[in-house]
Amino acid sequence: MKGVVSDGSRKPSRSDSVHESGKRNLRIYMSCNGPVDIDVLCGAYARHKNSAHLMFTSRSHSKYPKAASPVAVLLLAACVAAFFVAVPAAGQSVDRALTVAESTADSLGADDEHSYTIELSSDEFVYGVADQHTVDVVIEVQSPDGSELARIDITGEGPEPFQFETEAEGVHRLVVTPFKDEVGRYTLRIDGAEPIATEPSDRVRQLVHRVSGDAPGVAVGVVKDGAFIYKEAFGMADLTTETPFTVDTRSNIGSVSKQFTAMGVLLLAQEGKLSLDDPVTKHLPNVKAFEDTVRIRHLLTHTSGYRESINTLAMAGVRFDQGDYISQEDIVEVVQRQPELQNRPGTTWNYNNTGYQLLADIIETVSGMPFPEYMKDRVFGPLGMTRTMVRSPRSQVVPGSARGYTMGDGTYREGVDLPAAMGAGGIYATLGDLAKWINNFDTHELGGPDAYEQMTTPHVLAGGGSTAYGLGVFVQDTRGLETIQHGGADMAHRAQVTYFPELNAGVIMMTNNATAPGSLPLDVAEAFFGDDMEPVESESDAPADTSDASFDPSDMTAEDFESFTGRYELDTVPGFVLTFMQEDGTFYTQATGQPRLEIRPTGPSTFELVRVEARVAFQDVEDGKAQSITLFQNGVQTASRIKSDPWSPTADSLQAYAGRYYSEELQTAYVMTVRDGQLVLTQARLDDITLTPGQKDEFSGVFPVMDVEFVRGEAGNVTGMRAGNGRTSGVSFDRVE
Repeated sequence: MKGVVSDGSRKPSRSDSVHESGKRNLRIYMSCNGPVDIDVLCGAYARHKNSAHLMFTSRSHSKYPKAASPVAVLLLAACVAAFFVAVPAAGQSVDRALTVAESTADSLGADDEHSYTIELSSDEFVYGVADQHTVDVVIEVQSPDGSELARIDITGEGPEPFQFETEAEGVHRLVVTPFKDEVGRYTLRIDGAEPIATEPSDRVRQLVHRVSGDAPGVAVGVVKDGAFIYKEAFGMADLTTETPFTVDTRSNIGSVSKQFTAMGVLLLAQEGKLSLDDPVTKHLPNVKAFEDTVRIRHLLTHTSGYRESINTLAMAGVRFDQGDYISQEDIVEVVQRQPELQNRPGTTWNYNNTGYQLLADIIETVSGMPFPEYMKDRVFGPLGMTRTMVRSPRSQVVPGSARGYTMGDGTYREGVDLPAAMGAGGIYATLGDLAKWINNFDTHELGGPDAYEQMTTPHVLAGGGSTAYGLGVFVQDTRGLETIQHGGADMAHRAQVTYFPELNAGVIMMTNNATAPGSLPLDVAEAFFGDDMEPVESESDAPADTSDASFDPSDMTAEDFESFTGRYELDTVPGFVLTFMQEDGTFYTQATGQPRLEIRPTGPSTFELVRVEARVAFQDVEDGKAQSITLFQNGVQTASRIKSDPWSPTADSLQAYAGRYYSEELQTAYVMTVRDGQLVLTQARLDDITLTPGQKDEFSGVFPVMDVEFVRGEAGNVTGMRAGNGRTSGVSFDRVE
């Protein structure tokens, strides 16, 4: 879901960094509802199925004063022994001191808040573990002045590693509370505190600590002028055989695969075997034709209007997190059952795996070769990428590869690759092979300058406006540097390939650990190339008046801010609302299902979020109230003011929605029931979803059903509903009982 959260397009993306002017940099991750790349399901079926699940980490150091990166952990000497201290009885409010290598065990009641203090120096890297024996804990780290430094909540049970970096010397506080009024036992331990590393290689070792040692691991490579200046692997490739991750380990690169598919299409176009402006149905006559023609270019640029296959199938009850299988024919069936396009082709950017899955079919049809064979002979082979391959089917053995792992029940669980991923994902590669691909961005050995130019030119929508996406890659600005990049995520693997043309340099990251920090590639880039980057405040995608040197933030008064207070709904994600408010002279925003975050003025109508690398500009003031906002976070998103107050239906009025609803398109039924005064959606294979009221007849939920709008007949009775989840929208359901 788009919003004040990360994109895998993981970002994926999907990684989201934060800055506070002149102070601390923090990052927020969302393990459910976040848009990622091939697997929009990253955390979608998280343990807290009806809420956003967030983790904050922080970092700050004099060498990297404007960096946007979290920290990872670096172990203290193993000889440092932990010990337990006495604890008060459960249910009490506590405030006691901790020291490094000290553990404390306690029990949390539903309303408890346990407070621990530790004396720390400035610019220190601190790491520890909260072992959640029988309760899910949330840890808030407070700086000496009482402000929030970090908020940690990754897993629901078992060990919860945490880390933060100090800015000021003094007493820091760790406040431990239960998630959602849970009760149970936990152990808290501070493992170490040390200076933040200044050497790039040492910094990487800190950043990757959580995915090193005995944990599923990571491989990191940094290239400059066609050669590695750094490459290293950490952690384990296979927990069963205890095989370590090496720089030669193959790993699933997820949606990083899309740029290779795009190159495959461009090579066929250069041979005159197809045109990017060919209708899809010219090469795939079995695919449904719509009133508006969908062309190959629309597939490459995510502007086709097709349903997003994974999101759509998830709404139908397909559980990719549980290993459900789908075929390439199922992808086509998603399009066949779609009654109409979600948008006119070329008018709306909607990250869409369906298009790239169909591109694999087009390549097979036009070339007369199986997609894996074509990619090996025409794309990987000419560049010497001998250890890169398309895995199809997902049961195919990939020699020397890393198995993927997710976290469940407090332990690592082996995950299976997504099925029917060809074209959109499914490629296994190594650091060395991906370095050869990055080098081709400079040499143009494969495809020539023309292919590179087409791939790296942002697509412009029919109505105007850049999408910041070329053909298979994002084209963006990173602190003043042009950046060609794409992230990838399968069910358990993550990857990122980033290229800086002005430096002829790039960063590669591959991991088989689904809990790996999504910010790692940017952090590594900052460690090696930070001196070439502009300060965060100078980012070119910031609102126009952010850099207004004449503006004094103290000039923003409570009366001025009243023009901005209210609720704004994202235009691309109905049901996702940003609420702006003020309290005691401090300004805040709160997104649906997320904590309240402070915002700070950077201009007369622009603000930056303190805990997220995001900015917002208020616009269209009418009758003293802004009518819309533009959110700058991993691209540009707009939201419109909600002019009516939130709707608060009674339990009795919710009964009007209770019943069974059937979608012919999805071939599935949802049942609406009222429980404890709330409307709950159930489906045979989905976890129950509690729906939150928005406007009248409109509700918001969580992935895979994030927004619901009920439809009424002429008599005023509820006759059906429309449901969606961002990338798939407006799916019709008829009320059948």
